[in-house]
Amino acid sequence: MTETTLTRADKFGYGLGDTACNLVWQTIILFMAYFYTDVYGLSPAHMGTMFLAVRVIDAVFDIGMGALADRTRTAKGQFRPWILWFAVPFGLVCMMTFYTPDLSYGGKLAYAYVSYALLSLLYSTINVPYCAMINNLSQTSAGRVSLQSWRFAMSACGGLIVSLAALPLVAWLGHGNLQQGYFHAMVLIGALGTVLLLVCYRLTHEKYISPPETSRVSVWQDIAVLTKSREWLSLFILNVVNLVAVIFKAGVVIYFCNYVLSRPDLVTTFLTVSIVAAFFGALCSGIFFKNYDKVKGFKICMLLEAVLLAVLYFIPAGSIAVILALIVAINFIQLLATPLQWALLSDVVDVLERQTGRKLSGIVFSTNLFAIKLGIALGGALIGWLLAWSGYTGGATQQGADAVHTIRLIFTLYPALLVVALVLIIGRYRSDNGVRTGLAKVS
Repeated sequence: MTETTLTRADKFGYGLGDTACNLVWQTIILFMAYFYTDVYGLSPAHMGTMFLAVRVIDAVFDIGMGALADRTRTAKGQFRPWILWFAVPFGLVCMMTFYTPDLSYGGKLAYAYVSYALLSLLYSTINVPYCAMINNLSQTSAGRVSLQSWRFAMSACGGLIVSLAALPLVAWLGHGNLQQGYFHAMVLIGALGTVLLLVCYRLTHEKYISPPETSRVSVWQDIAVLTKSREWLSLFILNVVNLVAVIFKAGVVIYFCNYVLSRPDLVTTFLTVSIVAAFFGALCSGIFFKNYDKVKGFKICMLLEAVLLAVLYFIPAGSIAVILALIVAINFIQLLATPLQWALLSDVVDVLERQTGRKLSGIVFSTNLFAIKLGIALGGALIGWLLAWSGYTGGATQQGADAVHTIRLIFTLYPALLVVALVLIIGRYRSDNGVRTGLAKVS
């Protein structure tokens, strides 16, 4: 399929959108659980329940957002106007989510529910159209993999900013007050995210917008089409399980350094090497797998990652260099596979368009973004519940042996088992029904 050649400006502009989103995304993954339990003052059980409850709200909203984006047509495009409309509200709510009000425990719990729910909903109004937009930027599998590689490499840049700057900003701006430090740090991060989203809007151009539909098709009819697709269902389940594993690995980094290694000074180092490894993994994906089957490539990566996670469990706490080396390898492999996974979603959109005559980019990506958020919710809830079950005490300088061992398990063996499950799940993705799994040379 021929198309206008994608320029580096096209790829850079698209990638900036995920740099912005990942400023908030990585903050949520890396710091949200710790912030709520040790800074904001929620119990681990209440924090975990809140994470899960907010995703129930997201369930309906994400799907509705995808359907609405599919039906949007403006003079400025189909998906990109949503980035313009909600960039500023998203940045503002990001700031307010990390504000600690002077209220009773019940009041603070209510504020946390409302602010975190608003942040999740506004994230959807931007990220659902952003992800779906890729099918309007390129018509070829090669072009989309290239865009996804740039996207996730630049997404890692956003994560790198967070890993390098977040905790130093908290310390510098808070002057010993962690609550003020987190809020002021997120004011800066939220403002930067808003600016990058606006630049993404300016640089991207939707070249392949399908004509508006003349027939009235309900959201339920869209969903009915999806549920008949074995490939869509495989990727939906895969995203749920994958994000539980991601949250397990990333959400307890601070706990792991503080209580397993007894080295809180290593938190920034661990986060930084993880993000740098992820950056190069995403950048190399199109090179390593340019002529290789996407499903097979994903399986190989997941098996390697599972083995390394299992090995990490047995490494003594004093072997910092070995632990760091394993973390680098794990994160490199994880992001090496991620663009393949997202390119498979674009292939599902193409197959459904051939089958139905309708381009369902919004609903395909929104339902899988819901799956990702569900995975985050389950992962966050499980972390909270497991910590509570193990006897973890928020803010304590030392934890009991059960709590320390539980943190080690959450960081290593538990995600290893989940990653093995990904290999089984992706095995149900059929590559012989017209879904393209081989990659042509990346443009």
